[in-house]
Amino acid sequence: MIEKMVLNIGCWIEKWARIQPKKIALISEGVPYTYRNLNQRINRLSNFLLYMGMEKGDRVAVLLRNCRQYIEIFLALSKTGGILVPLNWRLALPETEFIVRDSSPRFIIFDEEFMRNAAMLREKLPVFKEIFCTSGENKRVCEVPTWAIDYESSIMTYPDSEPNIPWESGAQDPHIIMYTSGTTGLPKGAILSHQKTFFNVLNAGIYFDLTSHDIVMVARPMFHSGGLIVELAPILYRGGTVIVRKRFSPQEILETVENERVTVLELPATVYNIILNECDISKFDLSSVKCFFTGGERIPVALLKAYAEKGIIISQIYGLTEVSTIFWLPAGRAIEKMGSVGQPAFHGEVKIVDGKGKPVMAGEIGEIVVKGPIVMNGYWKRPDLTRQVMRGGWLQTGDLARFDEDGFAYIVDRKKDMFISGGENVYPAEVEKALFSHPSVLDAAVIGVTDKKWGEVGKAFIVPKEGCSISADEIRSFLEDKLARYKIPQHIEFIKKLPKTASGKIKKNLLKSF
Repeated sequence: MIEKMVLNIGCWIEKWARIQPKKIALISEGVPYTYRNLNQRINRLSNFLLYMGMEKGDRVAVLLRNCRQYIEIFLALSKTGGILVPLNWRLALPETEFIVRDSSPRFIIFDEEFMRNAAMLREKLPVFKEIFCTSGENKRVCEVPTWAIDYESSIMTYPDSEPNIPWESGAQDPHIIMYTSGTTGLPKGAILSHQKTFFNVLNAGIYFDLTSHDIVMVARPMFHSGGLIVELAPILYRGGTVIVRKRFSPQEILETVENERVTVLELPATVYNIILNECDISKFDLSSVKCFFTGGERIPVALLKAYAEKGIIISQIYGLTEVSTIFWLPAGRAIEKMGSVGQPAFHGEVKIVDGKGKPVMAGEIGEIVVKGPIVMNGYWKRPDLTRQVMRGGWLQTGDLARFDEDGFAYIVDRKKDMFISGGENVYPAEVEKALFSHPSVLDAAVIGVTDKKWGEVGKAFIVPKEGCSISADEIRSFLEDKLARYKIPQHIEFIKKLPKTASGKIKKNLLKSF
């Protein structure tokens, strides 16, 4: 019973609804919902899904921007034993199709913005029930498709009492499959258990010093671990208030912080950079914020210094979808240790090791490895990949770092080729695979290069087939319906030959000096 009521993520709202029923749990597009309101809606959705035949372990894919319904779905599935499959709405249709085919969801929930994609998926993959959602607080502006079930009218016909769930939940039961692209060029689904989320939430509570009086704005997309597990879940566990909207412009972020008295602000470095360049921060009262955080990509020290000069101290965190937060930098040490991603997470074991798996000395570079309850169960339907990254219980992150004498970590480079553009992971192998499908491309390699606005963007080196003439614009146009926009290289260079080793591997370190 203790495990069920504490480790089952969906039970948190039920408990807070009894402890503080009138407390505001959620502000959605300016509309407040109490913990009692939120729990009632979660129960209605839970009872509806159970009536529709959902069983423990069934996957439910969600194609929505951040909204109240996203939170309801996340918590209802956790409560009833379902598994959330967040779909990145920035992906091109073929990328989304792969994830849906791989995860085989019983339901897909979408709104009018993504109706066309849902319809096209339905034609190719008629294996699920479609639920149409009028997301956020907006009134419906279009009719529910004849082939879909209406979310709101359906759940409102079911009781708001606690659902009668015919199976037990365990700490290791998965409640999320979060897809992250791999170096093979195909996405892989990280299986995240209730236990993993619970201990990551405990870690976040320590980082942010959370209480029920805190107010957190979910600015990152909830299809990412950062938005769903780092920002949303911890504040709901502590009984605080969440602010969610489909979109936040840089100006609206500052206005929301001032008007709603936000206490914790976690943004991608790209957004911090845009705010710095496009907004006059001095015009906003940000005094309610007790900690500013960022993570998910390399953070320019110059950006941290620019904010520090304005009296805003930004701390860094570092993590992966497979683990969530691994390192965190206390706000009180952020100036002294500027550029560091901080110390290892409280709940979990973290080491930096050499090629033989032995911990390196302070100042030496090695790979970050992680063990403990904050690590994923494995990759969905990919035991081969799971074995590759899990060795002796330790997850191999593929990222290189060093500790200083005080035990603070500094990210040095990525062992893999992945780079981050505007907060989004980009894997060159995936882009290269798409480039190879062009009839005039003989060979190609993609690397990440520094960009003032996005942190990093892609640069493609392309070897055309003999006798073929192609342009950079033609390549970008060719990739538009195959890759998300942020994955399409902004820089394209045509060369005669790629530098390679004797075994045929591309020397990407040489490409970076071109």
